[in-house]
Amino acid sequence: MSLMCFHYDPLIEFNLPLDIALATRFRPSVSADIGRGGSFCPRMDIHESKETNTVTATFELPGMKPENITIDIHKNRLTVAGEARKSDSNEEGGYTVRERSYSKFSRTLQLPFGTKPDDVEAKMEDGVLTVTFPRTNPEQQAQRITIQ
Repeated sequence: MSLMCFHYDPLIEFNLPLDIALATRFRPSVSADIGRGGSFCPRMDIHESKETNTVTATFELPGMKPENITIDIHKNRLTVAGEARKSDSNEEGGYTVRERSYSKFSRTLQLPFGTKPDDVEAKMEDGVLTVTFPRTNPEQQAQRITIQ
């Protein structure tokens, strides 16, 4: 199974307050763009079970609703995509602080050859999306050929 390449840099979150402070001081228009909109990459765990012959991918999607998430299968690739939208509620005559922002995401997994959409199950509970699909099809399992 191949996954998308992902490089984690723990210093990105550490440097964000400094980046915002410097951007505000030297380029005031830039500060409005930092942390607003764009895309994010939800955390994902993948577990392969030899006993049940399944793969389970678990995505952390806090605050997202199932109707804002799509799961597509195309050419043996499973793509989970979605977007978090801003709330349209405003206080009349008051001031609203808005720290949550709009964001999109997309994660793609390679499925075993021959996986049918009916073989894939998805459920969402408490902001965690769980997608389960067969690990291998019986006709794909390795078979040893004897040399004569």
